[in-house]
Amino acid sequence: MGSKIAVGIAVALAMLPMLLGAVPLAVVTSLTGTGSTTCTPSETTADSVPGYGQDQLANAAIITSVGKQLQVPEPGWIIAVAVAIQESALRNLDHGDRDSLGLFQQRPSQGWGTPTQIMDPTYAATQFYQHLQAVSGWQQLSLNDAAQAVQRSGTPNAYGQHEATAEAIVAAVAGVTCEHTGAGDCANIAAPTPAALTAINYACGQRGLPYVWGGNGPLDGDAGFDCSGLTRASYGAAGVPLPRTSREQYAAGPHVPAGAPLLPGDLVFYATSGRVHHVGLYIGGGNMIDAPDFGQTVKVEPYRHPGDDYVGATRPTTSR
Repeated sequence: MGSKIAVGIAVALAMLPMLLGAVPLAVVTSLTGTGSTTCTPSETTADSVPGYGQDQLANAAIITSVGKQLQVPEPGWIIAVAVAIQESALRNLDHGDRDSLGLFQQRPSQGWGTPTQIMDPTYAATQFYQHLQAVSGWQQLSLNDAAQAVQRSGTPNAYGQHEATAEAIVAAVAGVTCEHTGAGDCANIAAPTPAALTAINYACGQRGLPYVWGGNGPLDGDAGFDCSGLTRASYGAAGVPLPRTSREQYAAGPHVPAGAPLLPGDLVFYATSGRVHHVGLYIGGGNMIDAPDFGQTVKVEPYRHPGDDYVGATRPTTSR
C-alpha cells in the first residue's frame, strides 16, 4: 500500500538473523515440506483401477495434488506415480532396501530428509518433484529416463513398464477431493520452497511493528511497514525482488489459478472496484501475516472473512 519508492532490498540468506535484530527467528520445522495433504477417493474411484485399493489411490491422489500445488506439468505427475508404483506399489512403506522408506523409497542417508519427513507422503512427493525439476530437459526424456535420473535405481529400466498404469491412475484420481493445509502460525512454518520459507520467517520476525504508510521497515529507517512494504521486504530477504505497491505486485504475478489451493508463501490480494489496495503473505492454515492499517501492527490473522474483498493470489516463486 502506498507509493513511496524505496531502495531495493537484496539481502543474502546468511544475513537473515542480522536482519531480524532483536526479534527472535520463528522456529522452522520443515525446509521443503508443504504442510499436509489429505485425499479421500471413493469406492467408485478405486473400482476404476483394478488391482489398486483406496489407500493406494489416496497416496496417488496426494502425489498428484502436490504436483498441482507446485505447478508441475501433468507428465510429471505420471512420472511420480510410476515411480511410486515401482518402488512401493503406492504404499507408504516403513521399510525397504537398506534405509529406504516411504512411497518413493527415499533414503535418509542420501539426503532425502529424516525418516519422519520421508514417511509423510506430502513431503516425499514434494522432494521427488523438486529433484525432477532439477533434471535438465526432463520433459523431453522418456518416463523411464526421467524417473531414473531422480531415483538412480539399481534397476534402471524398471519404471517405463508402469507408464500406462500411471496414466490410468492419474486420470482416475484427477477428480478426488484433496485438502491441503499448512501450519498457519509462526511457531511451526512449512513452505514449499526455501525462498517462501525465508519470506515467511522474515515477516514473522516483524510482528508487533506498527503500520506506517509507505513504510519499508527499520532497515530503511522507517518505524514499521505498510502492507506491500512488508511483503516486498520479506521476499527481498529471500533474494526475490518485488515491485513496491500492492497493485504492482498483483500485476507482476504469476497468478494462482482461481480455485487452486494456496501454498504458504503465496501473496493474497484485496481490491475494491477492481483496484488492488492490500496484500498479505499467506502462511498456511487459512492465515496470513500482514500490516493491516493505521493504528494496527504487523500480525497473523485469517486471510478470509465474511464480506471481504479478496481478489486472488500470486506465487512469486515456485522453485527458489
